[in-house]
Amino acid sequence: MGSLQFRAGTVAVVSNSKGRVLAFQRTDFPGQWQLPQGGIDVGESPVEGAWRELEEETGLGPTDVRLVDEYPDWTVYEWPDGVKRGARLGQAQRWFFFEARNDEVEPTPDGDEFDDWKWVKVPWLVDQVVEFRKPSYQRVLGARS
Repeated sequence: MGSLQFRAGTVAVVSNSKGRVLAFQRTDFPGQWQLPQGGIDVGESPVEGAWRELEEETGLGPTDVRLVDEYPDWTVYEWPDGVKRGARLGQAQRWFFFEARNDEVEPTPDGDEFDDWKWVKVPWLVDQVVEFRKPSYQRVLGARS
């Protein structure tokens, strides 16, 4: 789904047995929380990209979480002015759902993109995410509520 106008990426949703999801605070915007996400590398499948991004940004891997589902459609959003980089207009993303293997799992934020984490209810996370990503969060996470 990636194109010259939209960067192909993934989003990783990690939940626990209490129905909460892992949210991460952005280092560049304190108080702004989101899910791990990132671009798909050349030659990488979307699910491979999701596993890589999850491990790079949170330190979590197959011993900590298991893949349980994938949202069936790509979500697309445009970056607002000031966020756009180069000729790309925004991102097209595949969303993947993981379950923590136990509720004591603790991620390690990468310190570059994220500096804090917590287990949260989905509505709280949707309220905290940056405005231009909110429709994607509502669409995907609302479909699972």
